[in-house]
Amino acid sequence: MCIVLFTTAHPGYSLILIDNRDEFILRPTSRPHWWTHPESGGEVLSSRDLQRAAKGTWLGITKTGSLAVLTNYREAVNDDAEHPISGIKSRGRMVNMWLGGLGEQGLRRGVDELVKDGGVKGVGGFSMVCGKLKRKSEGIAIVSNRAAEASDVPIVGLEPDGVWGLSNTVYNDPNEWPKVTTGKRLLKQVAQDAAAKQASEEELIAGLFSILDTESMPERPSGWTLQEYMNLMRHTIFVPPIGDDVNREEMQKATSKGRVLWAKMQGDQKAVEELKQESRPEVSPSPHPSIGFEEGMYGTQRQTVLLVDHDGNATFVERALWDANGNEIPRGEGDVAFRFKIDGWDE
Repeated sequence: MCIVLFTTAHPGYSLILIDNRDEFILRPTSRPHWWTHPESGGEVLSSRDLQRAAKGTWLGITKTGSLAVLTNYREAVNDDAEHPISGIKSRGRMVNMWLGGLGEQGLRRGVDELVKDGGVKGVGGFSMVCGKLKRKSEGIAIVSNRAAEASDVPIVGLEPDGVWGLSNTVYNDPNEWPKVTTGKRLLKQVAQDAAAKQASEEELIAGLFSILDTESMPERPSGWTLQEYMNLMRHTIFVPPIGDDVNREEMQKATSKGRVLWAKMQGDQKAVEELKQESRPEVSPSPHPSIGFEEGMYGTQRQTVLLVDHDGNATFVERALWDANGNEIPRGEGDVAFRFKIDGWDE
């Protein structure tokens, strides 16, 4: 139940994008860092999933401005063979493909390459916000595993003063989720207020993180199963820790190991899936193999703010809310920031 919101409502920035990654809190994940894409040789800035061997990501940007952000797609039919809920291809791999060169081909050509010949079939349900950030932008594409061809992919033009949002349903769903409606309103308000007050970038970033902390999760109705209750997450931008007795026990077991410095969690280590393939005895199998990883409580695990001004100067800030053992991190103490100039901005 992730959410991504983006806007052009601040006159000082060509794009402002914010994102909450909602995930099982104990899912092993690196901190953001620059890494070399194995196929393109280009430099990518992102955190990486250390559960699956593909070591994909949900949000990344290259030195040349290729951008991709992933949200899991909420499949409507569990037995739909064409669009399985748990696909054999990694969702994060879709982001890696865009960042590994597809984004450099131009928006429409890159989208066509991604979806042609069933390229997004067999992937777990997903939507991906992607584009190539430059002064003369072609816009932002929103690709999903339902796209059979490029014409199925919506293109957002990034006109001035616009605001857009996406969570775990199709982008053009006529029944927009409450969290998206609220997030779009708050994002536009924060951007416009910051511009009117000539707020500093630090003040703007603080306001953007406050949006990502907006919680409106309803109380769990008596007699509801955990799955029924989790369906109510469409109402809240920030997802507090949610789980059953087994999840709570797993969290307690993890936190009892003490705190871990997230700064040491880089993407150069082997993923859990790779270690299992090597039959490492110290890696125990997941108690929920049908999903692949479902341990501990579920909730907002990471928060990201991306700012790009009109000269191509990018500011990327990720906030970790939990350490690797599930210990809560006070707001701001888990922040990692990067600032760089997008290469080829004026091309």
